Amino acid sequence: MRFSFASASSKLPAEILAAISADVIAWQASGMSALELPFTGKDFADILAQAEHELRAVLELPECYRILFLQGGASTQFTTLPMNLAGEARPCDYVLSGHWSRRAIEAASGWCDVRVIASGSNGSLPEPASWRRSSDAAYCHYTSNETAEGLQYHEYPEASDVPLIADMTADFLTRPIPIERFGLVYASAQKNLGAAGLTIVIVHEDLLGQAKHATPASLDYARQAAAGSKVNTPPTFAILVALRMLTWLRAQGGLDAAAARNIAKSAKLYAVIDADNFYRCLAAPRYRSSVSVCFRLPQPELDLLFLQEAQENGLCHLQGHPAVGGIRASLYNGVTDEAVTALADFMSDFKRRRG
Repeated sequence: MRFSFASASSKLPAEILAAISADVIAWQASGMSALELPFTGKDFADILAQAEHELRAVLELPECYRILFLQGGASTQFTTLPMNLAGEARPCDYVLSGHWSRRAIEAASGWCDVRVIASGSNGSLPEPASWRRSSDAAYCHYTSNETAEGLQYHEYPEASDVPLIADMTADFLTRPIPIERFGLVYASAQKNLGAAGLTIVIVHEDLLGQAKHATPASLDYARQAAAGSKVNTPPTFAILVALRMLTWLRAQGGLDAAAARNIAKSAKLYAVIDADNFYRCLAAPRYRSSVSVCFRLPQPELDLLFLQEAQENGLCHLQGHPAVGGIRASLYNGVTDEAVTALADFMSDFKRRRG
């Protein structure tokens, strides 16, 4: 048995793999593979409509929000956001909390006047109450889960007169979201919603129609909303995988149940880490992520030995982010309790032998 804890493309549930394997052979009564369905046809239109229906249902999403099914990943949204929302000269507030929010700030700086309103340090996140939010900003952006450092906001910021924007790529659909506090939420799908290639953007309709003059049509939220996410060819198969995942997620009890599962999975690993001083988690306890568990061993040489022996025992993709190092176990929706138990047992055994 092999278990993947990859941060990039996550494990998919076995029943999802079985369903999409059948879809590749033939999509329902179409007589065609799901890979062959034209995005302009009725079969794909039905898939897209079902995916939106399921996502609205699982999030209890009000009608005033539009869902866009786009390509390009969260990194593309780093620049697409200011193109669409910053206007021609308005500043934008950003919270610097780790590697990915830094990437968002660097990308946005070429398109708007970025104001860093709070910064984290020493394994901590800046609390929303300490953010110096500007009254004249076009929006306020933060990253809900920093995968490289293993940090997560467990409480959502309050809304204000300035639209709140969140990059939720790592923890999207792992817990309930008070969506009414947000002007826009975006997330890549490959961690908790299926396959790489799809990016979900949920945007309040009041924020549409503000794009800079030179914004390309495929990156213009209003034009994509008007075209039903079909200004350019949408990632058709990734949207089908997302539909399968959304149906599975609802059958598993929805977001409340997902949150309980993720807290329980991460608690198993943190219990081993906190048992003594062999493993070290640099994230302060109140900010430890329930989906990105990062830790280190006493010496870097042991990190390498841990990774080697874990791989030999079928525990794969545990290398920390290249910018940070160490060990990282990503516990997204498709990662099973069996996999986490196997990792926790291996960690205890490794400590007994090498500690």
